[in-house]
Amino acid sequence: MTPRPAPRDWDAATYDRVSDPQFEWGLEVLERLPPRGDETVLDAGCGSGRVTRALLERLPHGRVIAVDAAPAMVAVAREALGDRAEVIEADLVELELAEPVDAVFSSAVFHWVLDHDRLFERVHAALRPGGRLVAQCGGEGNVERFLEAASEAAAEPPFVRTSSAGRGRGTSRHPRRRPPASSGGASRTCGVGSSPDAPGRPIPART
Repeated sequence: MTPRPAPRDWDAATYDRVSDPQFEWGLEVLERLPPRGDETVLDAGCGSGRVTRALLERLPHGRVIAVDAAPAMVAVAREALGDRAEVIEADLVELELAEPVDAVFSSAVFHWVLDHDRLFERVHAALRPGGRLVAQCGGEGNVERFLEAASEAAAEPPFVRTSSAGRGRGTSRHPRRRPPASSGGASRTCGVGSSPDAPGRPIPART
């Protein structure tokens, strides 16, 4: 069996300081998860814990399990959240919980995970019967306009590089990375999907 690559670590303190866009996205996703207030919710990819704090405010009598693969993020989240949440360092594709949760929340995380089949298998296993998944992530094609603009800019001075033969050659400072394919098929295969009559509203993962 080929070993999985080690998860990347982050400069968590800097991320926490400059992550306003991710925080705003997370709040929008939370609006799709109106809890009663007493549930147990998994924050899948909690980062530095900024959105996790907002999740905790919606669960005055509930519990949050926050998971991230980056050691630095986990350290910052633990300091920020204290004993209000259980913060676990774990890769989502290897996630094992002691007991299932009522809901899984995730924002701006799943596009970092290359194995979506395994990801949604573990998400499905983490949910109790009838549990909810509310998630948002990047998808194939959603940054095409940005990549096209970056490529055009890279072909113009002062970014253009000249080869030894004297021919201009535009090169991007950020190599293009193949985006993940649509995760819809993987999620449905593993038993997680969206209701056809209420787009964006998760349906029970199990019956």
